[in-house]
Amino acid sequence: MSNLLRQSSVKIPDAIMNPNAQNPNPLNVLLIGNNPIELSTVLEKLKQVRNRKIITEIAFDLRSIVERLISFDPNFIFIDDNIGRKELQETMRQLSSNKKTKDIPVTVLKSSNYQEAYGASGVLDYLLKQNLSADALYNTVKNSLRFRNTQRYLHNIYKKR
Repeated sequence: MSNLLRQSSVKIPDAIMNPNAQNPNPLNVLLIGNNPIELSTVLEKLKQVRNRKIITEIAFDLRSIVERLISFDPNFIFIDDNIGRKELQETMRQLSSNKKTKDIPVTVLKSSNYQEAYGASGVLDYLLKQNLSADALYNTVKNSLRFRNTQRYLHNIYKKR
């Protein structure tokens, strides 16, 4: 039985398991929300990340999200839950249906842990805004990218069989 397990196990490349190790390419992060003060706090925390250069763009509504996606190629998206339930769901629907953005990891920044976590199946993680730090943001980005890369890799392996 162990031979069968060894033969069928899939080796995941190191670049997928550690996507940010010694990578000189910057991370492109899109911040989506309707409160400039809260988004500037997140932006300041992202600027404190020491391990990686992070380039950010900010979008405040659905129209500006589309504009940013045309001119900016994000690796990761943070969405502030203060944009509202309807706008969050519409944003997630747009992102998951677009060929260019469907594989981009999304994390929702929550104001409170007591509110219902609304979103869509495309949301990989939720972070409380009150606990934000540069390390928490970077770890979320790193882990979400690792998870999404592993999903894509396994999907491609499955398609080959």
